[in-house]
Amino acid sequence: MGMKIKNIVYCFVLILAISCTEDPISDFGTGTITGKVVTEGENLPLENVKISSNPVSNTVFTDADGNFTINDVEAGQYSVQAELDGYVTAFEASQVEEGRVNNIVFELEVSTVNNEAPMAPELVSPADNSVDLQSEVTFIWTSGANDDDDLKYVLELRNVNQSSTERYENLTDTTFTVSDLDRATSYVWQVIVSDEINDPVRSETSQFSTEGYTAKDYHFTRIINSNAVIFSSNEDGSEQVALTDLDQNSFRPRKNAEVSKIAFLRTVGGSTHLFTMNLDGSEQKQLTQDVPINGFRISDLDFTWAQNGSKLYYPHFDKLYSINFDGSGRTLIYETADGSFISEVAATDFDDNLIVLKTNNNQGYDARIFTVNLSSQTVGDIILENQPGAAGGLDIDANAERVIFSRDVSGSQNDSYRIFRSRLFVYDLNSKVSSQIVENTPSGKNDLDPSFSPTEGAVIFTRVSNNVGAVPEVFKVEFTSSGTNAVQLLFTNAAMPDWE
Repeated sequence: MGMKIKNIVYCFVLILAISCTEDPISDFGTGTITGKVVTEGENLPLENVKISSNPVSNTVFTDADGNFTINDVEAGQYSVQAELDGYVTAFEASQVEEGRVNNIVFELEVSTVNNEAPMAPELVSPADNSVDLQSEVTFIWTSGANDDDDLKYVLELRNVNQSSTERYENLTDTTFTVSDLDRATSYVWQVIVSDEINDPVRSETSQFSTEGYTAKDYHFTRIINSNAVIFSSNEDGSEQVALTDLDQNSFRPRKNAEVSKIAFLRTVGGSTHLFTMNLDGSEQKQLTQDVPINGFRISDLDFTWAQNGSKLYYPHFDKLYSINFDGSGRTLIYETADGSFISEVAATDFDDNLIVLKTNNNQGYDARIFTVNLSSQTVGDIILENQPGAAGGLDIDANAERVIFSRDVSGSQNDSYRIFRSRLFVYDLNSKVSSQIVENTPSGKNDLDPSFSPTEGAVIFTRVSNNVGAVPEVFKVEFTSSGTNAVQLLFTNAAMPDWE
C-alpha cells in the first residue's frame, strides 16, 4: 500500500514536470491593420507601395486605389512603414487590438534626394540695356528641366523710377506680354523657375527703358471692355497711345497747351468728376469733390478750360461752377433763372467775361444756346431756341466770332433721347446767321461733338449711325472758300474728339 501511494505521487510529479516543459497558451488575440497611401498635397492614390511593420508582421503592397490590408496581426503596438521609390519613407503608429480593425493613412512626400533642380532661365528679349521700347513688351526666355518635372515660371518686373515690383506668377510658357508700361521709365526684369520640388532658381537680371512721350494733337475716347478709355494720336493714326487705364471709365478729353494738361471726366463711385493729367497720362488728379459734374445724360455733358488754363468751368444741373486746375477755389459763377439744366459751356481765348451755354429741360429737349456776360450776368446773343429735337456739341472760336454746334434736324423728341439726323452748324456772331457745315452727311448718320482745329480752319467731329450700339468714327472737315467742305476720316471706333 505504501509502495502504491509512492508510485502515484511519482507519476503526478512526472506529469507535472513534462507539462512545464511545453509552450504556454497565448494570452493575446489578433487584429487587422488597414489603410490608404496617397501623395502629399494632391491626395492621389499610390499603387504598389510596400507596407511593413515593426515588430514584424505580414508585408503587403497597396492596390491601384492605394489601399492595403494586413490580416492576423497579433495585438500590440506597431510602427507601420510605407516605402515607394521616389518618395520619402513614412511611418505611422498603430495600436492593434483583438478582433478590431485599425485604419491609418499615409501621405507620401516626393523625395528630392535624386531629383535635380531646373536649369537657370536665360533672358532672351528684350536684350539687356534696350532703350526706347513701346509700352507693350513681350518677354522671352529659355529654360529647361534636368528631369521629367513640370516647370512653372514667375516674371518679376521692377519699375526703377517708382521702386515698385509687379509679379506675374504660374506661367507655363517661356514668353509673356505686358501692356501699359510707363513711358520714359527704366525697368529691371528677372525670371524665376520652379519644379515645386527643389528650391526655385533665378535668372540673371536684365534692364531696359521705354520711350518718352511725344505730345500729340488729337485726343478721343474709345470703348474697351465696356469702359471709355482716352487716347492720344497723331493725325494719320500710326501712333495711338492709351492715356487712361482700361479698368476705369474716363471720357471727354480737353487739352490745354498753355498749362500742358488734359482735363477729362471719370466715373468715381457712381458720380462723375473732373480730372486733369499730364500730356503723357501721368499725375492724374481729381479736381471736383462735393459738387461733381451732373445734369441730363452724363455722356452729353461738357466743360471747358478758361482764363489761359488757370480755371475750368463745369455744369451741375442749373448751376455753372469754376474751379482752379489744382482743384481749389470752387466758385458758383452762373445759375439759370428758370431752373433749366446747363449741359455744355464754351469759353473764348481772349475774353474772360464771355461764355456760351447750352441749356435744356430734364428730358434733354427745349434746348437753348446763348452767350452770357459773366460780370453782368446777362444773356447776349440767342444762337438757338424754340427748335424741337436735341442739340449740343458746343465750341466758340478764339475771337468770339463763330460758334459751332450740332442739332437734330429731324426734330424728333422721344423718351429714349434717340437722335436721328444730327447735323453741324456754324453761327456767325457778327451777322447773326447760322449755316450748315457739312451738306452731304450720309442718310442714317449723325454728326456730333464738333470742335475747332487749332487754326480754326477746320472742325473735328464724331459721325455715328443712328441705330443703337453703332460704332462711332472721328472725321475732320475743312472750311473752303468754295463752300464745299471736304470731309476726311481720321479714327475708327472713336468719339468725343479734341484737337488742340
